[in-house]
Amino acid sequence: MYKIFVGDKPMVLSTETSDDKGVKNYKLSRVLLRNVIRKLNESSLEEARLVHKNEKKLLKKFLKKLPNVVAGGGKVYNDDGKVLFIFRNGKWDLPKGKIEGKENIEETAIREVEEETGVTGLEIVKPLETTYHIFKRRGRYKIKITYWFEMKTSFDGKLYPQEKEGITKVKWLGKKKTKKALKNSYANIRSLV
Repeated sequence: MYKIFVGDKPMVLSTETSDDKGVKNYKLSRVLLRNVIRKLNESSLEEARLVHKNEKKLLKKFLKKLPNVVAGGGKVYNDDGKVLFIFRNGKWDLPKGKIEGKENIEETAIREVEEETGVTGLEIVKPLETTYHIFKRRGRYKIKITYWFEMKTSFDGKLYPQEKEGITKVKWLGKKKTKKALKNSYANIRSLV
């Protein structure tokens, strides 16, 4: 099972339909994604379930339905155990961005964290789950596939929000402040943190 977020509402890829209230089932092979996205955005529908009999082909078949944007990002811890957050478009988020040129996804994740926050000395500890969300650019829907990594750093310098990317704040947040920030974040970020 996979979850692809449209805002905070999930499209669930599954081999089984759901009878739950607020869930609408669709056959993955026949679904028009723009109609499902519109329904999730404009109705009280809580979840769209896209069903296919072959579990191994669920994600592959889904990803063919829209252009893919591949990104890398980091859940970064400092020596005090605080997590690095950015504030962009009125929400708390983790730093991430699109792959460039021939860099591998780990290089992308480190570069994006550095560019968006000013933090250096990053070391990848381990990969985290991959998240998927749908967004709209220039009138077209796309699927962002973000590969996340847990990182650590001993950096204790000044934080610099990348303003040209719409980032207005960068903060190290402890457990209490992280919990508060997640109330004003995205569903895929809450699942990571």
